[in-house]
Amino acid sequence: MVTLSSSVALTRQLISFDTRNPGGSEVDCAKFLGRILSDSGFKVATAAFDDGRPSLVAHLGKGQRPAMCFAGHSDTVPLGAAPWRYDPFAGEIHNGRIYGRGASDMKSGLAAMVTAACRLAPRLAPDDNLILIIVAGEETGCEGSRHLAKRLDLLGSAGALIIAEPTGNYPLVGHKGALWLTARFTGRTAHGAMPEKGENAVLKAVKAIERLRSFEFGVMPHPQLGGPTLNVGYFHGGLNINSVPDAAEVGIDIRTMPGLDHDELMKKLQVCLGSDAAISHLVNVNALWTDPQLPWVQDVFSTVSPFLGESPVPRTVAFFTDGAPLQAAYGGIPTLILGPGASSIAHQTDEYCLVKDIDLATTIYEQIAGQWYGLPVE
Repeated sequence: MVTLSSSVALTRQLISFDTRNPGGSEVDCAKFLGRILSDSGFKVATAAFDDGRPSLVAHLGKGQRPAMCFAGHSDTVPLGAAPWRYDPFAGEIHNGRIYGRGASDMKSGLAAMVTAACRLAPRLAPDDNLILIIVAGEETGCEGSRHLAKRLDLLGSAGALIIAEPTGNYPLVGHKGALWLTARFTGRTAHGAMPEKGENAVLKAVKAIERLRSFEFGVMPHPQLGGPTLNVGYFHGGLNINSVPDAAEVGIDIRTMPGLDHDELMKKLQVCLGSDAAISHLVNVNALWTDPQLPWVQDVFSTVSPFLGESPVPRTVAFFTDGAPLQAAYGGIPTLILGPGASSIAHQTDEYCLVKDIDLATTIYEQIAGQWYGLPVE
């Protein structure tokens, strides 16, 4: 049996698992969390979208009442080239901060939601249902949650969803979508002194990029998230100066808003880029949005208000989350992003999370879920 002492102690244990993506593995971390949840009475199922990339779905209860669901990811980004002041896998605590890769994004959030769920477990009635989802592969395009979205037999049904990403424990109601594309162009190589004998792939790509400068999405901006954006992030082509390049590739980063269909957008981009472009996507995650006037959202705002020292107002965030595919899989249920840590610290060298934020997130999760199930505040 795994002993669960506190969410801060659990955060330190989770940081010790090397779950870098790429470079590490989520297997040991998933097994560890699975044992904790099983020991607390949860029925735990595993689903891997690739070798060594398992996600967990943990259910407690078999009643008919809609479940409260908490979700997060176990993978982290790589360490980067710069040296760390503190061991990135030790979870050292200094001056009220816990350091390590994933401290903010998002092992502190995982620890808080698992701890809160285990504390709630013995208080739930037989008709109550609680779901925890811990996915692999979020950092590289939400592969784990997109895979789970096809496994409704594992997900079950839920009535509300909280994504425990770093927000400083401020509830956020949405984020933009991400559509990362590559456009590949081919030509025919020839000697650089005789370019007329070749077909220049770089020139094809340049002409296509110029057409992108005037690309119109044809949609109105969202009142909170604004309009979609397009950025050409990289351009590679050719091998040497004295040959006609027969290959070129362009990387395109598009951020979308609710209601903008990604499949239709790719068709429109294909027309803009031309028939010479072979388009494929690297990341395809829809936007997330929940109406802040929904009763459950207002209840959460009221719950967190005393802890924040202010009444929350509708806010969104730039980064994408597992909330988009999971919300869709659950039929569009109200979804909030709320967790310890700060997105501004995520992915940085010497990443950290404030210890007090982890304890606070655990309390907030307990109270949100307790209100969902009609439990008295302890």
